Amino acid sequence: MTKRKKQRVDKILVHMGIGTRKEVKKLVKSGRVMVNQEQISDPGLHIDPQLDQIMVDGEPLHYREYIYLMLNKPAGIISATEDRFAKVVVDLLSPEFQHFAPFPVGRLDKDTEGLLLLTNDGALAHQLLSPKKLVPKTYYAKIAGKVTEAEVELFHQGVTLEDGYKTMPGQLKILTAGDRQSEIELTIYEGKFHQVKRMFAAVGKKVLYLKRIAMGPLHLDPSLALGEYRELTSEEVQLLKK
Repeated sequence: MTKRKKQRVDKILVHMGIGTRKEVKKLVKSGRVMVNQEQISDPGLHIDPQLDQIMVDGEPLHYREYIYLMLNKPAGIISATEDRFAKVVVDLLSPEFQHFAPFPVGRLDKDTEGLLLLTNDGALAHQLLSPKKLVPKTYYAKIAGKVTEAEVELFHQGVTLEDGYKTMPGQLKILTAGDRQSEIELTIYEGKFHQVKRMFAAVGKKVLYLKRIAMGPLHLDPSLALGEYRELTSEEVQLLKK
């Protein structure tokens, strides 16, 4: 069993968004922080936040190291933590979550909507983004023109993009096929720049609307409106970590 590392009380309180290091130090010095029902005066006291109970002004603090958020990303928002000119996905979060410094796992194009995972768990992000893991990503799209079964087969074989790169096989499913517009679902296992749009461009078609609906075992919660988010359930987190 791995031995957990103890942490300073002030560091824990800052991590949980109670205040700045200076503010937290004042809280402790003024006797407003208790550990295991005992008032403490040393902000540098080392404790195990998973085992020791911390209270601030009589309210218990429920410690957590990582957060996991499912966001229904709107179009027009950049999948980043900061940008000089445009709004980014972390701007949509409340301060309660922003102080954990979460970041998007992968990217969705600025004009693409749908499922985006935000977390501060770097190990999980690396696992989900590793090319070796082949994590499936499923998109719903509206395509100009009629998508045919011949294109379903082409996508299944892998499509050669404009730069000569041949994609891994993708699963293309036709939902509706009209002469002017088709609706499809596409599952891919890579994350090349503008990949879905480039795959359709390679067969002479244009993506009119794009929305990610699944990433690995995680499916976009239909109750989330654009711009809304929620924390993942413990079951969803465990599925992602498998």
